[in-house]
Amino acid sequence: MAAPRTTRYWLRLGTAVASLVLAALAGLAVAASSHASDATHTMADRDSPALTAAVSLGSALVNQETGVRGYGLSGTVDFLQPYQQGITDEQSAVAALRSAAAGGGEGQQRLEAVLALAQSWQTFYAQPIAAAAPAQARALSDERLDRAKTQFDALRTAMTAQQDQLQRTEEAARRDLADAEQLRDGVFIAVAGAIVIMILLVFEGLRRGVTRPLTQLSADARQVAAGDLTHPISPSGPADLRALAADVEAMRRRLAGELAAVEQSRRMLDEQATELERSNAELEQFAYVASHDLQEPLRKVASFCQLLQRRYAEQLDERANQYIEFAVDGANRMQTLIQDLLAFSRVGRTFDADGVVDLEAVFDRVLDTLSITIEETGAQVTHDRLPTVTGDQTQLGMLLQNLLSNAVKFRDPERPPRIAVTVTRAEAEADAGAGAGAGAGAYWEIAVTDNGIGIPAEYAERVFAIFQRLHSRDAYPGNGIGLAVSRKIVELHGGRILIDPDQKTGTRIVITFPVREAEPGEPGGPGEPGEPGEPDESAETP
Repeated sequence: MAAPRTTRYWLRLGTAVASLVLAALAGLAVAASSHASDATHTMADRDSPALTAAVSLGSALVNQETGVRGYGLSGTVDFLQPYQQGITDEQSAVAALRSAAAGGGEGQQRLEAVLALAQSWQTFYAQPIAAAAPAQARALSDERLDRAKTQFDALRTAMTAQQDQLQRTEEAARRDLADAEQLRDGVFIAVAGAIVIMILLVFEGLRRGVTRPLTQLSADARQVAAGDLTHPISPSGPADLRALAADVEAMRRRLAGELAAVEQSRRMLDEQATELERSNAELEQFAYVASHDLQEPLRKVASFCQLLQRRYAEQLDERANQYIEFAVDGANRMQTLIQDLLAFSRVGRTFDADGVVDLEAVFDRVLDTLSITIEETGAQVTHDRLPTVTGDQTQLGMLLQNLLSNAVKFRDPERPPRIAVTVTRAEAEADAGAGAGAGAGAYWEIAVTDNGIGIPAEYAERVFAIFQRLHSRDAYPGNGIGLAVSRKIVELHGGRILIDPDQKTGTRIVITFPVREAEPGEPGGPGEPGEPGEPDESAETP
């Protein structure tokens, strides 16, 4: 029994037959088109121009005869102008006839005969009379007129025979062109008819061999997809479509078999989600304990150590007092670390991602909060007008306060702090990794620059880790959490924060935020006075 034929087999067979038929028809079409093109070229580029040139040659010789005869009879020099023009036209016509080479050998023979008769007439009559003076020309013309007339009549007969022969040649070319065009049109009609027939055959073959089986398969598959996993898939059509139907049937059976497993997995996911919610609740409880119950023993240790020191101060030596101070300091530092850790964990827990925040107003409140520290240190703060962004107002205020307080804290003891906040707007490229963290689009670049002790380039990334410090607590207080919190806030707002490694004096911290397209009239919107990036003279804080 022969193996079942696949769709690929029938497609290959149909393609091969169609290709052979089309190739044969294309060959006929090319041959017919080439023949028509050759006939057109022969008539347009050879026979018609040759006939035109022959007529022009005849006119040129008649003009010569008229002009020189008029000059010979009247002695008027003006009659020589048509004669001279006839000579020029004769040369052009002869050149065109020789170039076209129309009429074959017979045409060239007739051309040479015409030229020979013309040369004989010109030598005997035209040239001597044209070269003679008017009085001599009349006498010479009377003497040679009869013989010249006989010569020119013979020339007329030769030119007429030449033109008749070229006329017959052109008519034959026209008939050949008409036959070629008729053949070409017939071939093209046959090609079009064959293409239409093949299209109909292909359509019918696809309908029977592909479309109908696929329609049946699609109907069965839709019924299964609607939830009836017990509906069987019926194979039909060529071998490969039958194989496809068998594969779909196997898939249906497997789906039906695995449905229970999927349901079991869903129940397990629900249980895991419940467990995750319980774990999150426990974390919330831990945060509450850490913020209240865990700090209470530390406060008690510190209080009783201080009470012990006050009550028994006279009985304790200097080393005992030092030990008590160490214990109190350790308890206080542990309490501070717990508070900082809680502050770090709270960042992002309650986060308003869609809030509209006027950073200019937030910055003013931060300056008011730090006003005492700024006054005590003699710090001078200048800033550009800050933009309006999207995010959480409380956390953005914490970010600006961390950056300004760090700029004041890590100052150079030999000079008062000078802090400048600048704002620029830029466009980020999709593959540059710059800007607001997302890649492409406009972003605000806010830079906080100070003249403090600076951060070495090799520590530019380390300072953003939690509890990382570059100096001792005796030199600069704190637990090293400010920049870690700042990074977390900036990244939650879709931006970036980094230390400028090219800053030579002091520190320059650059943060970026995506640009919020505000409506005209909103704070920070287009057209508002004091656009971001313009210095705000009234914002200088001594």
